Amino acid sequence: MMKKTDDFVPPGESSPLAYQNEAFLNSADGRIVRILSEYSEPLARFRRERIQDTVVFFGSARILAMDAATRALEVVKGAAGEMDAAAAALRHQSEAAVEMAQYYEDARKLAAMLTEWAKTLKSRRQRFVVTSGGGPGIMEAANRGARDAGGKTIGLNIRLPFEQSANPYITPALNFTFHYFFMRKYWFAYLAKALIAFPGGFGTMDELFELLTLCQTKKLAKHISIVMYGSAYWKEVVNLNQFVEKGMISAEDLELFRIVDTPQEAFDFLKADLIRYHLEPEAQRAKLHSIEEDQLLNPEIAQTR
Repeated sequence: MMKKTDDFVPPGESSPLAYQNEAFLNSADGRIVRILSEYSEPLARFRRERIQDTVVFFGSARILAMDAATRALEVVKGAAGEMDAAAAALRHQSEAAVEMAQYYEDARKLAAMLTEWAKTLKSRRQRFVVTSGGGPGIMEAANRGARDAGGKTIGLNIRLPFEQSANPYITPALNFTFHYFFMRKYWFAYLAKALIAFPGGFGTMDELFELLTLCQTKKLAKHISIVMYGSAYWKEVVNLNQFVEKGMISAEDLELFRIVDTPQEAFDFLKADLIRYHLEPEAQRAKLHSIEEDQLLNPEIAQTR
């Protein structure tokens, strides 16, 4: 059993090994070790599970599956008593939850479609593995859809005081929990070949615009296909054309993403992009140099500048 200690070690007792010193590891001085651990430990697991690249799903943790949202609305409708302001607000929220639940179902379907296609690819590594933030809502839907299709699926969870507990559909060996947001974001960006942003709040906007910025500034040595799912939602919550009108971005920056409204539309766009940017070039290089795939891909996972 590891022994907690501080700087004082009683006479005659040996001090603990540095990497077994809990007081040090959890201190400000041990922060660099904790940060490195959130780089090295996931890297070791990704290599062990032969994960080459991912397709990342972002979206709200608060969106329910259709059956759960429908049951909740029925309970609200069946509640006895007068419809006071609080009850009216709850009913409105429950009705909105049913409306938004379609996004859960669409995310689940799209994740299954991508996983089924990825499983047909001839590769010694796992390609385009569906990845989420590991929590409930859209994240759960993505992991669930990938598992429906019999594929591996990754959850990059974050330890928070509320909302974020791991969903049950993540492949156990690929279930991660991070303390540092920036290390979690690193793994989202480093492995991703595509991103699908479903309706969400601050967290979704944060992740989406970070990836858009990395693409805009060409900080990634690869092409990332970015999809914003749900035109009605995105056009209402953010006026992207206004960025151009006010000179904040260039008109061509609007070509960094595609807005779609159905799983089939998203799948067709992503499949074409993934083949064009990440499968055809690899096949051409392998043929040109007459080398095996495992020798071709170096390093073992996606490169960044």
